[in-house]
Amino acid sequence: MTTETHSSTEHGMSNAGYVKIALILAAITALEVATYYVDFGPLFMPALMIMMVVKFVVVVSYFMHLKFDNKLFTWVFYAGLFLAVGVYALALATFHFFS
Repeated sequence: MTTETHSSTEHGMSNAGYVKIALILAAITALEVATYYVDFGPLFMPALMIMMVVKFVVVVSYFMHLKFDNKLFTWVFYAGLFLAVGVYALALATFHFFS
């Protein structure tokens, strides 16, 4: 005879929490699309980069469960994020420098 116990808080969030996170991500995506239609001037690229980082953090924290996982995995993902943003910023600066 085996007894299995399943916790409803195994991943730390309810279904309603995931729906709220999805709505937040949809709103940020709508703002990103809106940047195409609204002239932000020199704030265009920083605004997009900030929204991209926020969406990355939300997705890996909640949908990939890093918020509830070992801190080493969180560090690895965020190190990848900072490396990617650094390489992207360097590439943009190079194109700006040589144009």
